[in-house]
Amino acid sequence: MYLNQKVVVVLPAYRAAATLARTCAELDPALVDEIVLVDDHSPDDTVAVARALGLRHVVQHPANRGYGGNQKTCYRYALGLGADIVVMLHPDYQYSPRLLPALVAVLGSGHYAAVFASRILGGGALRGGMPYYKYVANRVLTLVQNLLLGQKLSEYHTGYRAYTRAVLEAVDFEQNSDDFVFDNQIVAQIFAQGFDIAEITCPTRYFPEASSINFRRSVRYGLGVLAVSLRYRLHRWGWWRWPLLAGAAERDQSRVYF
Repeated sequence: MYLNQKVVVVLPAYRAAATLARTCAELDPALVDEIVLVDDHSPDDTVAVARALGLRHVVQHPANRGYGGNQKTCYRYALGLGADIVVMLHPDYQYSPRLLPALVAVLGSGHYAAVFASRILGGGALRGGMPYYKYVANRVLTLVQNLLLGQKLSEYHTGYRAYTRAVLEAVDFEQNSDDFVFDNQIVAQIFAQGFDIAEITCPTRYFPEASSINFRRSVRYGLGVLAVSLRYRLHRWGWWRWPLLAGAAERDQSRVYF
C-alpha cells in the first residue's frame, strides 16, 4: 500500500523458473499488496516454483498466448483485485526489483499516470551486457518513435513499467496484439488519451537465464513498432482513424475481470 493506494505487481512469466525466486526476494513486502504471476504455458517449472514461494495468485495459461496475451491476463487480474497501481516486471531478473518504490512513488504523487524504468537513461544498457546490435536498434527505433509520436522518451521497449488504474481503464488494451508489439501499442494508446509517461533510470543485466528474442523475431518486432508509430501519426493528423486509439468514451465500458 502506498498513500492508501493498493499496489499490485504483475509478473508475465515464461521459462522463469531459474530467476523467479531472485526477483521475488527483492520486492518490498511492506509496499506490495499482491503479486500476480501469469505463466504463459512454460515448459519448465515456473508454476511449481511460484507455488513453492507461496505466491497467492498464480495463473497458468493452458496454451501459449504470447507476451501481449500474457499482459492482458495480468492487467485484468490486477484490476479485478482492486489495484490502484499496477507494476509490470519481467521475472527474468534483468531489471532491478529494488527500484519498485521509486516507480510507485512517481505514480502515487499524482503527477503521472505511467512510469517506465529505462535501461538507456544513465548509460547502463551496454555496461549491463545488452548486445550492441540491440542497443543500436533500440536507439534508432526510439528516435523514429519520438518523431512520429511527438514525445521524448529515452526508451519504448522496457519490460519494467507501472500504470495507474485510471490509465489501464482509459485504454482498450484488450484489442492490442498478443505478440511483443503490445508494449508499443499501449504506449500509443496512453499518449492518444492525453496521459504523460515518466521515466526513471534502471540498471540492466544480460545473462543466459534472462529472456530474449532471437534476431528474426527482433526484426519482426521492429517493423511492428514502426507500423504502430506511423498509424498513430496518421491518426493524429486525421488522415486515418485507428480504432485501437479510441478512449473510454468511444467504446463499451463493460470489462470482465477475474
